[in-house]
Amino acid sequence: MSVIAVLLVMGSCKKKDPSILKVFVRSANNELVNNAKVILIADVDSEPATPAYVDTVQSNSSGFATFDMQEFFDLLGKKETTGYFDVLVKKDTSEGSGYIRCRAHITNVITINLN
Repeated sequence: MSVIAVLLVMGSCKKKDPSILKVFVRSANNELVNNAKVILIADVDSEPATPAYVDTVQSNSSGFATFDMQEFFDLLGKKETTGYFDVLVKKDTSEGSGYIRCRAHITNVITINLN
């Protein structure tokens, strides 16, 4: 009987989806760019305010950078499920930027075009 109870409890616990921010980097010719420096900066002046956060990742051979945002959202607690971020991208002499609202437990996607 206790085995059935444990199985029911384990089966009812849903695993939450990961909190991911994916940044695609494209050249002026619209080609995906690898080894670009992608910087994520929290917008502390957003409404509601996003706590200070900065992270840097290189885009991979497929032309995108992935930020695991789970730790960020874990620090916010269960009430706050949204953060606002500036995204800066640099590759050689080219730069690009964007702005994104990132939500917990989903994959958030933005494309940044380099100039």
